[in-house]
Amino acid sequence: MKIWKKVLVTLAALTVGTTAGIGSIHAASSQVNSELKQKGELTIGLEGTYSPYSYRKNNKLTGFEVELGKAVAKEMGLKAKFVPSKWDSLVAGLGSGKYDVVMNDITQTPERAKKYNFSTPYIKSRYVLIVPKDSKIKNLKQISGKKIVAGTGTNNADVVKKYHGTLVPNGEFSNSVAMVKQGRAEGTVNSREAWYAYSKKNSTKGLKMIDVSSEAKPTKISALFNKKDSAIQSSYNEALKKLQKDGTVKKLSQKYFGEEVTE
Repeated sequence: MKIWKKVLVTLAALTVGTTAGIGSIHAASSQVNSELKQKGELTIGLEGTYSPYSYRKNNKLTGFEVELGKAVAKEMGLKAKFVPSKWDSLVAGLGSGKYDVVMNDITQTPERAKKYNFSTPYIKSRYVLIVPKDSKIKNLKQISGKKIVAGTGTNNADVVKKYHGTLVPNGEFSNSVAMVKQGRAEGTVNSREAWYAYSKKNSTKGLKMIDVSSEAKPTKISALFNKKDSAIQSSYNEALKKLQKDGTVKKLSQKYFGEEVTE
């Protein structure tokens, strides 16, 4: 009898543990599954070459948006499937049904809002101006007529043009910083996330970062959905809000940027 009691107690414990595990994640609804490219999977489009958002380490896909994508999919009761693609084909690929969602440092813009829907923002991107430490430049108003590096066609380039800086085209952040260090440009405009990520692995000696978000309004970074996929968007937002509330998103921010970028 004692042996059977132990067996029953063990089985009861296992049952409780299993039930708790299942109950922590709700299965995706039939409506969500009907909108998915593949039932039971959240197909996520991203570059996979854009550190620290998504990149390969030891031939394994990792990064802020990779871990966030996995966590959100899990909360949605789905398995995350990542499809790396080049930047210029990501948004078009979403429109053609290649992915359920795109997570690739996507800025909310009025143009994109006409054709697509956004998730709740998970990064508040602030513009920064990076200049030599001995530079007299203190704000964006003072870049007028000065050589400032930014990627062609980016929001950063728009800021340079708005404040009448002389745009020096260069899309790679590390190259932009190198140009400032070498005196080939008087500064560069980019996001604080880019600066934080760079600072984690590289020396910033001789440079200073100026937060110019009081002059250039911060942008919201979100996941992107097709307008017809309202159930996926709603489920994604519900899962994301839970991860924001329990601190998961902030932990990922610290892990990949070394600083808080969610607020």
